[in-house]
Amino acid sequence: MFAVWMSCGVSAQEATTLGYSPLMKVSRTLVDGDSIPYVELQPLYLYPEPIFKNERQRKAYSKLVRNVKKTLPIAKEVNQIIIETYEYLQTLPSQKAQEAHLKRVEKDIKERYTPRMKKLTFQQGKLLIKLVHRECNSSGYQLIQAFYGPITAGLYQAFAWTFGASLTKKYDPEGDDRLTEQIVRQVEAGQL
Repeated sequence: MFAVWMSCGVSAQEATTLGYSPLMKVSRTLVDGDSIPYVELQPLYLYPEPIFKNERQRKAYSKLVRNVKKTLPIAKEVNQIIIETYEYLQTLPSQKAQEAHLKRVEKDIKERYTPRMKKLTFQQGKLLIKLVHRECNSSGYQLIQAFYGPITAGLYQAFAWTFGASLTKKYDPEGDDRLTEQIVRQVEAGQL
């Protein structure tokens, strides 16, 4: 990359000082005797365009993209709520105050997210469980268990199990969820 900057007349130190990154191609053009830098941004994630063997695969890919776009913001919001709640719980003086705060948070979450959750399809719900694991680095079961205890976590797991889902599902970006990870990264980079 530094060779590109050197050939354009920009030294490595000057490029760093100017805020250029290896994801930029920098060149200079002469206009009326003035040297004007020209910066071409490279895509953040370079994934090859998916190749589909048939129309069914293309439709499945489009459906996965749509599901990720719908559930990823919810997973990120859940992660933010968990972080804020955990940090605030650390500042509360007593167990009673912590429990009261958790009840308020639970009520707020139910009011805010129940309408959105009802609109999710079964596949989107299963994807949301995995994306929550991706964002929080803990399964849904572990998160519920940490905040509400093992009995409540067991009840939620039993409820999910009756519908064919599992709160213990883990996100595997190198294995089963490789395509989902590519789509998530592209959505985060604004490419999809």
